[in-house]
Amino acid sequence: MIKAEHLTKCYGDFMAVNDLSFEIAEGHVYGFLGPNGAGKSTTMNMMTGCLSATSGRILIGGHDIYEEPEAAKRLIGYLPEQPPLYMNETPVEYLQFVGEAKGLRKQELRRQIEEVIGQTGLEDVRHQIIGTLSKGYRQRVGIAQALLGNPRIIILDEPTVGLDPIQIIEIRELIRSLGENHTVILSSHILSEVQAICEKVMIISKGRLVAFDTPENLEAVMTRGNGITFSVLAEEEQVRQVLEALGQEWEWTSRDNGDDSVTVTVHSQVDQARSLCCGLFFAFAEAELPIFEMNTRKANLEEVFLELTENAQAPEGTSVRTAGSKEASASEEVSGSEESPVLNEFSGSEGASVLNKISGSKEIPASEGGYEAEEIYAAGEIYEAAEVRMTEEVRGSEEVSGSKESEESL
Repeated sequence: MIKAEHLTKCYGDFMAVNDLSFEIAEGHVYGFLGPNGAGKSTTMNMMTGCLSATSGRILIGGHDIYEEPEAAKRLIGYLPEQPPLYMNETPVEYLQFVGEAKGLRKQELRRQIEEVIGQTGLEDVRHQIIGTLSKGYRQRVGIAQALLGNPRIIILDEPTVGLDPIQIIEIRELIRSLGENHTVILSSHILSEVQAICEKVMIISKGRLVAFDTPENLEAVMTRGNGITFSVLAEEEQVRQVLEALGQEWEWTSRDNGDDSVTVTVHSQVDQARSLCCGLFFAFAEAELPIFEMNTRKANLEEVFLELTENAQAPEGTSVRTAGSKEASASEEVSGSEESPVLNEFSGSEGASVLNKISGSKEIPASEGGYEAEEIYAAGEIYEAAEVRMTEEVRGSEEVSGSKESEESL
């Protein structure tokens, strides 16, 4: 469905995305994770055609996002971190505007508006001014506009940021239901949210892919976070002798509790936990060293995320996985890069060379003092239509102001 090949994006000397390649299959909910400055937003903006790549290409349903922007963008519904809403309109009025910008007309437009209002639970507030809605309902309106046009891919950037717990639960359920009929890509800093919703997780760090697999598989391969912890009435030397007698080369640590007992942690793969528990229990029982407490421990997604992003590489012996494609060796796919401050502002001709908008593969012109107007981006032509609309509103207000001044002078 989405295929990125050797995707690279540079802002001057800073490389935000470094030779990123992955393939996303159809019909899943994907989590997109990475620390601040890892290149998540840059990658999502390139996937939606809102930002050009320095090199590489992105295929959306077989269409190159830069060579065939209209065909590719018709397959995408995009919700930026800040929803592009008009606060003085109702959800129905706003969705009608967005639908027309996407090329929907008459009965089909009305049908799809009713459909997305039902999907996102906006029935009770459909005629209420958006500016008076809670943040949760505003997010729902943002998701509704992304659904118009029946795109096959829904891309959501931090959809639950700033919401209260009840609103978060409601939006999670909505995203989960969207995954039944769409391919959903969810960017979030809330790891528990990704773990609860997403079927596959992609983690990037310093602009490079460090993991792509199911949450369960990522947790299973993190040997350091998985294992068995038990407390036994014994001395550390006795524990060492029993473990060595088992003939296994486990990695283990021990701690003297100061009460004639030792707490031992044996690291292992998740699938070995049950047999290891049995082996340890009978081995210490045979040595007449009673175990009075034992429990298994499984790594969680937070530990996986921290280990991968802090080291900027996958754990030894694991693979960087791409759903629907061949696995690649972690040592081949992952290499760290020096961190640099993110460049947030550009002006003049220098800015024009690094910040551009993909719309017919044209660059944004810049004046000597900087950009002439702030550009807002989204998949498809929504923002281009919005820009025209805002320009017309400003022009209209200027004409009214001019006429008033003329009347006063008379």
